[in-house]
Amino acid sequence: MALTGFDHVVVRVKDFEEGVATYRDALGLELDRITESEALGIKQAFFQMPDGGFLEVVAPTGPDSAVGKAIESRGEGIHTLAMAVDDLEQTVEQLKASGVRLIGEGGPQVFVHPKSTHGVLLQLTQKS
Repeated sequence: MALTGFDHVVVRVKDFEEGVATYRDALGLELDRITESEALGIKQAFFQMPDGGFLEVVAPTGPDSAVGKAIESRGEGIHTLAMAVDDLEQTVEQLKASGVRLIGEGGPQVFVHPKSTHGVLLQLTQKS
């Protein structure tokens, strides 16, 4: 397993419009697009970074989504740190062999449970 770099960071906010304005207007990031995921129960804003990564701002569309529950229990802040790996399948096998708790195996990405990473939801993805 080799981490090859940062992919993106997800920041959770209570007020979507205010969160977007903070990163767009106050910090000067260029807004790429806004979407909504009904399946995840979130609104999303994507800001491209000069190094090829991106910052994603998310807000819950309801209190029962994972982001809504995270805001309720932990407040606003960094929700996910996403890292690129050279070989996702091999990485998953190594993590499982080490006893690391994973979420969502079998897709184009896997999440490492915050209980295995000192409170940080870590997303691993393989760059092609």
